[in-house]
Amino acid sequence: MANVGFRIYSKIERPDRKLVEGFAGIPVANIGDNINRQFCLDAKIRPMNTVPLLGTAFTVRSRPGDNLLLHKAIDMADAGDIIVVDCQGDTVNSVIGELMISWAYGRGIAGFVIDGAIRDADAIRTMNIPVYAAGVTPKGPYKDGPGEINVTISCGGVSIKPGDILVGDGDGLVVIDPKEAPEILAKAKATVAKEAGIMEDIINKKWDRSWVDKALRDKGCEFID
Repeated sequence: MANVGFRIYSKIERPDRKLVEGFAGIPVANIGDNINRQFCLDAKIRPMNTVPLLGTAFTVRSRPGDNLLLHKAIDMADAGDIIVVDCQGDTVNSVIGELMISWAYGRGIAGFVIDGAIRDADAIRTMNIPVYAAGVTPKGPYKDGPGEINVTISCGGVSIKPGDILVGDGDGLVVIDPKEAPEILAKAKATVAKEAGIMEDIINKKWDRSWVDKALRDKGCEFID
C-alpha cells in the first residue's frame, strides 16, 4: 500500500556534470534574463554566507519544524548535490544547523536551500558551503516526520524536481531544467559578453542612452518644456 506523504525515492536522474559546471561564475541575474525572469526563487530565501551555489537538486518535502527526512537526505545525497527542502516557508523552528551542515560538507554535499529556517547563523556565515534559507531562529526542530525525498517540491514559489540545476549567488537562486540547460547556458554566456562590452562603454563614457527617450516616445510619454 502506498504511503503518500511519507516515502523515499532512492534513484534520480542527474544531468552531465560538465553541463552543470558550465554555469559556474555566470551571474544568476544573467541566467534569469534568458528565461524571461522566471524560475527565480522568492527574494525571502537569502544567502547565509558568500559561497556561490552550483549543483543538482536533491529534494526534500518536510513537515514544518521537522527534520527527520532532511537527516536521511544528507546521508543519501551524492557529492555535488544541492539539498533543497520544502518547509512550506515556515520559520518557527529551524531544521538545520552547524553540525548537520558540517557532516554534509564532509560528504561532498554542494549546498543547501531551505524554504524554512536555520540556526547557528554565525558559524554558517564562515563555512565553505553555500546555505540559503528563509529565516534564522534558535528554536530547534522535531524528528517525527512525515515527509518525502526526491519528489517534485515547491521552494521559494518555484517548482523544483530532483536533478534540476540550481545556481545561486548574492542576488538569489535560479532553477534550470536540464533539458533546456544547453540553450540557456549559451544565451547566458552571450549576455555576460554583452554586458562586459557595456561596462567598457560606461568606463569610457560612451554608453549609448538614446534608447531611453525612444522607448518613452514609443509608449506615448509626453515631453513638456
